[in-house]
Amino acid sequence: MKRKLKTPVKILLGILLLIFVIIISFIFIYNLNLSSVSDKLNNEIVEFKIEKGDSIDEIINGLKDNKIIKNISFTKLYIKLNNINNLQAGTYELDNSDNTSKIIDKLNKGLVVNKDEIKITFQEGKTIRGIAKIIENNTNNKEEDVFNLLKDNTYIDSLIKDYWFITEYVKNEELLYPLEGYLAMNTYIYKDKDVTVKEIFKKMLDYMDIILSKYKTQIETSEFSIHEILTFSSIVQSEGLNFDTMSTIAGVFYNRLEENMPFESCATNCYPRSIEPCTPNKVDFDYDSPYNTYLSSLSGKLPIGPISSFGEDAIKATLTPNDNEYLFFLADKNGKTYFNKTNREHVNTISELESKGLWF
Repeated sequence: MKRKLKTPVKILLGILLLIFVIIISFIFIYNLNLSSVSDKLNNEIVEFKIEKGDSIDEIINGLKDNKIIKNISFTKLYIKLNNINNLQAGTYELDNSDNTSKIIDKLNKGLVVNKDEIKITFQEGKTIRGIAKIIENNTNNKEEDVFNLLKDNTYIDSLIKDYWFITEYVKNEELLYPLEGYLAMNTYIYKDKDVTVKEIFKKMLDYMDIILSKYKTQIETSEFSIHEILTFSSIVQSEGLNFDTMSTIAGVFYNRLEENMPFESCATNCYPRSIEPCTPNKVDFDYDSPYNTYLSSLSGKLPIGPISSFGEDAIKATLTPNDNEYLFFLADKNGKTYFNKTNREHVNTISELESKGLWF
């Protein structure tokens, strides 16, 4: 004979069952109301802006009005249960196929879309003059702002303190610009057009730090100072089109140093004369400048400083040159580079290119 449950026990079990059903129902309704407004196939990206000072209620009502969330009350409950009290001001791009928790998390972390941010691309081989033009064309700065900052000794001293590769030598008064060759070329993103020249330079110097740090051991054990290596690399960049050519050109320059010959680089002659682009027919061989490597006074020596920016290939080529016996090289109108061991071969190459209409 089965034993019947007493009435109080029945009532208790009934209450527990009811509570269980209520909890399960609430969880189901809670999750349902926090689920996404749309699915991925029919979603919309909605631009949503939170102004500084907006209340939680104003923000949640705005989300509902823009059909980004399903339910105001359950969203408020979610925020309270998760102790969220800092929905950050800014402009957001919100996907209405995301559930409420993901939406609120994005607002809480301040993952904003900056509509005013700008991208600036600085190409390898640019001089400070070219960099200043790019900055003027893309920001609210003028070229003069760049040059004025470069004349600020306090600023230059701060860089010497902050970056291991910038030394007192950049303060040499014979240098045209103290940071020529020290700024890494790349595409950078800045907050808006009001970005300062200091902020622009900081990103470029930070990236140069990353590049040079890869080769720090080679740099420290080199026969050249860091300033000389950057100078060498800038010339290699100006004369070569790719890593293989740069590496061979670097080998030629090393050979000329060993033979106590001047570099005779066109680019070093054009740079102090502000001539861009530089071609052999624009060279003034006797131009008096510590940059001009056609001068006999620079035989077996590097010029006073870098003549342009350069890429990682150039510094790699400078530190690991191609071992060759060439002492001369030149490039024709099409950019093809020719290497020769003797001056006679070099002159003959020029004559041959002239006959083909490939010389300047």
